[in-house]
Amino acid sequence: MALFDRIRRVVKANINEMISKAEDPEKVLGQLIVEMNEQLVESKKSVAVAIADEKRLQRELSKQQQNAADWEANAMKAVNAGNDELAKKALVRKQEHDEYVSSYQEQFDAQHASVEQLKDSLRQLQDKIDEAKRKKNLLIARQRRAEAQQRIQQTIGSAKDTSAFEAFDRMAQKVDQIEAQAEAAEDLAQLEGGDADLERQFKELESGTTDQMLDDLKSKMKRLEDKTSE
Repeated sequence: MALFDRIRRVVKANINEMISKAEDPEKVLGQLIVEMNEQLVESKKSVAVAIADEKRLQRELSKQQQNAADWEANAMKAVNAGNDELAKKALVRKQEHDEYVSSYQEQFDAQHASVEQLKDSLRQLQDKIDEAKRKKNLLIARQRRAEAQQRIQQTIGSAKDTSAFEAFDRMAQKVDQIEAQAEAAEDLAQLEGGDADLERQFKELESGTTDQMLDDLKSKMKRLEDKTSE
């Protein structure tokens, strides 16, 4: 089957070229499916031409078989009419068509066998394309998983560079220092608030002493007044 051998060579050449570049496996796989479908379309056209040739040979074979049968019928008519010479001529013509029948039958049988082989090859090609489509999704999934794993390994590899982690630790220490300063300021504010409260208490104490002194003075003045009035 020269046709399918040629198709296989073309597809193989295209596959090798794309794989050698291999920029994007997913893109390559998609393009390969497109190439396969294009070759399938061309193959179907070739098979259709072969089937058309088979049908043409079949029609011509049937025509020659009918011609041979018609001349045989003419020979019988001539015999019945008592004209043996005419019957012989009719039989000669029948023989010519019999030879055509034999030739066309041979060509038709060969073409029919070729067509069946082409149909079988076409079915195999279709099956392979269907299988390739199924495998494509699996291969793409494997590719994406491998890429994800590669990114993880790159991240792990970059983690060996401790500069980022050291900077993170320094920032954490800075945050701790800011928090400590904030707590110290709060404690200082509470301390200052305690001193103010202490001063307030002493002032209240002093205020109480003054009131007592005033009361004592008033009591003394009342006593003096009472004495005077006596």
